Amino acid sequence: MRALLIVNPRATSTTPLRRDVIVRALASAVDLAVLETRYRGHATQLAGKAAGTGHGLVLTLGGDGTVNEAVNGIVRAGRDAAGRPALAALPGGSANVFTRALGLPADPVDAAGQIISALSAGRARSIGLGLAGDRYFTFNAGLGLDAEVVRAVEGVRAQGRPATPVLYLRMTLRQFYRVTDRRHPALSLDRDGQPPVGPLFLSIVSNTAPWTYLGRRAVQTSPRAGFDTGLDVFALRSLRTAGTVRTVRQMLAGGERPPRGRHVVSLHDEAAVTIRADRPVAFQIDGDYVGERECVTFRSAPHALRVIV
Repeated sequence: MRALLIVNPRATSTTPLRRDVIVRALASAVDLAVLETRYRGHATQLAGKAAGTGHGLVLTLGGDGTVNEAVNGIVRAGRDAAGRPALAALPGGSANVFTRALGLPADPVDAAGQIISALSAGRARSIGLGLAGDRYFTFNAGLGLDAEVVRAVEGVRAQGRPATPVLYLRMTLRQFYRVTDRRHPALSLDRDGQPPVGPLFLSIVSNTAPWTYLGRRAVQTSPRAGFDTGLDVFALRSLRTAGTVRTVRQMLAGGERPPRGRHVVSLHDEAAVTIRADRPVAFQIDGDYVGERECVTFRSAPHALRVIV
């Protein structure tokens, strides 16, 4: 099988030596080419080219942003999922939400071993994706506070700071208490045949669970979300401190029930939803800040991608 490994050389949890070990191991199982990304969006181009030149497999070694770019390159290449390259994602970032949701080991060398075993056994899985406007996402996309935090973290990382759980926590507290407008909600949610839901302060649309990780602890906004169902939605009508603290405790408690309360909106297995805003609002896709939006339509794309696990 012809395979392309797309490596983000700035990935936070790998070293050149570990990357070399992974490349040597993968090259023993497939006809492997290796390319490094040089700029944002490069992985989309590389994966799209691989899809059009007969590669049967695209592998990534990087964070969730690299995975998202590669997925968009694969899916946009056309044809149905069976005619596109499969994806094998190796954890190389700080959170690695997608690979952990698939059940891959947190260590990239161990994950490479599992991928090689799956290739030998012919083991693959078809999963659904989310589509936000014209961009696919693997685990979630959000408008509001969570995207504001992502934007703030990316600004700090641009100055050379590494992404850590402590950094995300500090930025979240800073945004919540000092930056975010907690008095004037901007969002509303529309579904076909249903009255609008709102006003809302934030909205997170999930394709799988969990929403993210705080170190090793899963943070759950929509624990019933999965790759084999439609989209789930978590939204908040209020950002008052007491109610928000109760919701965060529920998000950290685990279990199969989503957070609940008068100010919480929770939807499960939706085919499509539209989030509207009365002013430009921060928007993130798979943990990458992608600008501000006033309207985004989210759709479920069932069985859109084959993954090696």
